[in-house]
Amino acid sequence: MDIEEIKRQKMMELQQQQAQGAPNPEEIRQQQEQERAAYEAQKKQIMKKILSEEARHRLSNIKMVKPEFAEQVEMQLIQLAQSGRLPIPVSDEYFKTLLDQLYTMGSAKKKRDIKFVRK
Repeated sequence: MDIEEIKRQKMMELQQQQAQGAPNPEEIRQQQEQERAAYEAQKKQIMKKILSEEARHRLSNIKMVKPEFAEQVEMQLIQLAQSGRLPIPVSDEYFKTLLDQLYTMGSAKKKRDIKFVRK
């Protein structure tokens, strides 16, 4: 069962609940919190399968400093593993090269050239 499948299942459940009647906002918040916790637990389990111990430690360090980038890396790793384009478990050295590639791709999009035209 992959993450996308769980998301679709939860969306279907929410739609069914909405069709039955308007639920309490507190119940909605609790349900969303439970879904998020289940999603995070499943993602953590998948990361344990994909990454070596050293690579998981490196990812946790990145998550403390740049949580958005770490989330992007996790999603990319899951997609690569599901498509079979990733050696499992990923060694720390291979993970470093992946991080470098992802970081340069992300920073290349953000770079802007400023040109001054003098007349």
